[in-house]
Amino acid sequence: MRSLLVVVFICVLGCRPTVSESDLPLLNGYWEIEKVVFSDGNTKQYQSSTTIDYIELEGRKGFRKKVYPKLDGSFEVTNDAEFFTLKVSEKGFVFDYDTGLSEWQEELTQLSSDHFSVVNEDGVTYKYKRFDPINITR
Repeated sequence: MRSLLVVVFICVLGCRPTVSESDLPLLNGYWEIEKVVFSDGNTKQYQSSTTIDYIELEGRKGFRKKVYPKLDGSFEVTNDAEFFTLKVSEKGFVFDYDTGLSEWQEELTQLSSDHFSVVNEDGVTYKYKRFDPINITR
């Protein structure tokens, strides 16, 4: 009986979402792609990137926008934004995107103050790290 209780307890803990509602504001800010893990297990590591994702979230609605960091610590910002709603699923939270031209979803699998990961519908995992701007001024 004791073994059964331990197994049930482990299953319950393993089935809980890894991201809580109170964690969601951590998404706000600038994020840099760190690594992509493809569904076949292959990975692509990014040492640096010329584009950064800016995410702004209010409640469960937000947008993601590409920005280009400059050497003075500022950003060049595009006019394009991908709007999303964070929805609750049995696994946790899902980004639900609808640009008018296409729709897709990404499952939020991990979130901390300095990292987050999402998995898209094709099983590709995108791992991000908090962007630390370079500021070279005279």
